[in-house]
Amino acid sequence: MYRFRYHWVLALLWLATPNGLSAQNESDERALIEIHDGVTISKDSLFLLNLRFRMQNRIGFTTVSGEDLSVNAVEARVRRLRLRLDGFVMNDRLRYYIQLNFSRQDLDLESDVIAQPVRDAMVYYHFNENLYVGFGQSKLPGNRQRVISSGNLQFPDRSIANSAYTLDRDFGVFGYWTIPIGRQQLQVKGAVSSGDGRGALPINEGMAYTGRMEWLPLGAFANKGDYSEGDLEIETKPKLSIAGGYCYNDRATRTGGQLGPLLYEGTDITTFIADLVFKHKGWSASAEYFNRQADQPISENAEGAIRSVSVGDGFNAQLSRYFRSKYEIASRYTMVRPTSEVAQLRARTDEALLGASRYLNGHRIKLQAYVGYRWIDEQPGFDYPGNSWALLFQVEFGI
Repeated sequence: MYRFRYHWVLALLWLATPNGLSAQNESDERALIEIHDGVTISKDSLFLLNLRFRMQNRIGFTTVSGEDLSVNAVEARVRRLRLRLDGFVMNDRLRYYIQLNFSRQDLDLESDVIAQPVRDAMVYYHFNENLYVGFGQSKLPGNRQRVISSGNLQFPDRSIANSAYTLDRDFGVFGYWTIPIGRQQLQVKGAVSSGDGRGALPINEGMAYTGRMEWLPLGAFANKGDYSEGDLEIETKPKLSIAGGYCYNDRATRTGGQLGPLLYEGTDITTFIADLVFKHKGWSASAEYFNRQADQPISENAEGAIRSVSVGDGFNAQLSRYFRSKYEIASRYTMVRPTSEVAQLRARTDEALLGASRYLNGHRIKLQAYVGYRWIDEQPGFDYPGNSWALLFQVEFGI
């Protein structure tokens, strides 16, 4: 009993120690190469457990219309609450990564009736610092903003184009290879996965095949800043990453490929993604383009109910300026344009946001707010039905 209490006292003392906390970046896509932040428990060189948590508390509202600024809906909730465990067993080549979630939307309870508490459950083997493979459930190597941790965003949420066309998480085999070419870098990523998203049942024999390539012509970003929004590192030299990716989902069963309600009839879905990010002296610019197609985007059951694939194209661009005072101003423009096959079911949507952030400890502890305007059918007028304003404030806190 004494030994058990002694270990817990040590753990609590470590949590209270300032050097147990760090503002390092995290990337949800792959195992961490260096594990320093959070609460760490280890036994010699045979075992390491790194424990972290983060939460996002927010309040916001949307208006009745572009003209009528009275409140139509209020969002007041814990948007994300996550527990993350990573480390290695036996030696640092064999690593693991687990992420659990506890908020309603993270559990998929807003779009499904089955709670999904497991976000990531991965085992990785590192051949060397530039080449490793993984097996389990994780984010597919899709668009950059989706792969960036939600804790490293400069707005409280990802864009509406990401919501419509992202690949999201899946279960399968993953591979990552970084190729140094002098000062430049080439990053090759791929996955063969179930195609049905996290926690999926064995529905059919169809699989998803995803590939992505990134070119960093000006060298690596400081502190892996190509997967963290905003130039918080204040790059002294220009840094650029250009990427493209493609996913073929054979006999997909859900409206968003790995996301959304089940289709009444499966269909093949293809998704093309291109993106880039540029950073220099506190300035950051990023852009993403999506195109999604399906063999049969509309499915119908015997009662005449319809469910459709999110086919079409989308675009998102962001521009920001980070100041040494730890304040940031950011802007975003996003467009989602469904194809003619589903135009009667999904309207074209545009959105413009202006945001501000105050970073207290990098992305780990920050205050964020934005005001935005959303319009449909290419009709930005305040009097057009369906247009609205939004205002949101969020506190991010984590270790």
